[in-house]
Amino acid sequence: MGLRFMEHILILTHDPDATRDWFCENLGFTSGEHPEFGFPVHWLYIGDQDVLHIGKANFSEHQNTYLKTPSDNRVADSALADQTLGSGRIDHVCFNCDGLLEFVDRLNRRGIEFSERKAHNSNLYQLFMREPINGIKVELNFSAKEAISAGRMPAYTDKG
Repeated sequence: MGLRFMEHILILTHDPDATRDWFCENLGFTSGEHPEFGFPVHWLYIGDQDVLHIGKANFSEHQNTYLKTPSDNRVADSALADQTLGSGRIDHVCFNCDGLLEFVDRLNRRGIEFSERKAHNSNLYQLFMREPINGIKVELNFSAKEAISAGRMPAYTDKG
């Protein structure tokens, strides 16, 4: 028994269509098939793997029941009651990518602000931005080798 890989992330939002459109138009996800859950969802794919699921927050009692965990009622009565549950605890989502210059060009053309840096103690080059509909921070990781070839970072290997 052991973890093998992450399946997907579910985003519950006030505007599922705009959220879907932002991820598809700006990052290149593809919207695709999904099972029928009895409430509307979008599944976004990288290749043939669904990785982002998007639904409308509090769409129906059926949806809320379907997504509920056994401890939800206990959490409401605990010290966590005054804290945001769910995505309020997740700082960002990250995707491994290639095509750094194409991403930079696409983001610039669309007016999406991002920061970029070499990740400390690793051979990764990163772009960070916020998806504007829900405020979700998105990290895109590229190989440092690609970033060097693209002229985005000097050709050296530092450890920090």
